Amino acid sequence: MVRESAVAGKFYPANPKTLRTDVNSYLSPARERVAAIGCIVPHAGYMYSGQVAGAVFSAIDIPSRCIILCPNHTGRGHPLSIMAEGKWRTPLGEVVIDSELAAGLLRSYSALTDDSAAHQFEHAIEVELPFLQTLCSAVRIVPIAVGTGRLPLLDRLGQALAAAVQSSAEPVLIIASSDMNHYEDDASTRVKDRKAIDKILALDPQGLYETVMAESISMCGFGPAVAMLTAAKLLSAKKAELVQYATSGDVSGDKDMVVGYAGIVVS
Repeated sequence: MVRESAVAGKFYPANPKTLRTDVNSYLSPARERVAAIGCIVPHAGYMYSGQVAGAVFSAIDIPSRCIILCPNHTGRGHPLSIMAEGKWRTPLGEVVIDSELAAGLLRSYSALTDDSAAHQFEHAIEVELPFLQTLCSAVRIVPIAVGTGRLPLLDRLGQALAAAVQSSAEPVLIIASSDMNHYEDDASTRVKDRKAIDKILALDPQGLYETVMAESISMCGFGPAVAMLTAAKLLSAKKAELVQYATSGDVSGDKDMVVGYAGIVVS
């Protein structure tokens, strides 16, 4: 099956030429790129978070295999929904699902369910694809929508991700698509986000989970981030770098109600 674009013309341009120009405007070709294990990248409309997303993807040597984890904003489908076959279409063309990598994940973690319904209208993976298509035209993906906040399930997902990466003959990048704190004033959001970011930079998935819960940080993709960090530790990650941080208020000028965006690379 082909998963059609759900937010082209809304979160990013629907015209291929305009979209490619926009994506390239957010990328920094002069930056030295690393072979990363994982990353955290925002998924808002490009006018708000495109600069942060571009900074992250500019810092990474994008491999041809990527696992992309996102929150389930729509509530559709199973709590841990993977698409194991097919393609995703954006204005820049089609991205093939890495069915071999997806099948391995399904075998290693029984809580994962092959379910396209959770992905049909979910934007948080789709908005990352034009960046990946621009930087690696042969990219293949495994999309996973995470609709659970239970730590044991996230920990087990991280273990399955690490096993999949270890069994791959090619490099695999684990992308956690997440915005940070939502709909508080700019100053409060920056304080809350810093607490979460510090746990991420410490490569502390349990600490991130506990901080998000204790501080009521409305980080929509904390589940994907926890799973990615769990996998990264098992894959011997040495460091995490905050590449860029911003809030929607930096663009809109409205500091009373903002969303935070953090771009982080784990290697």
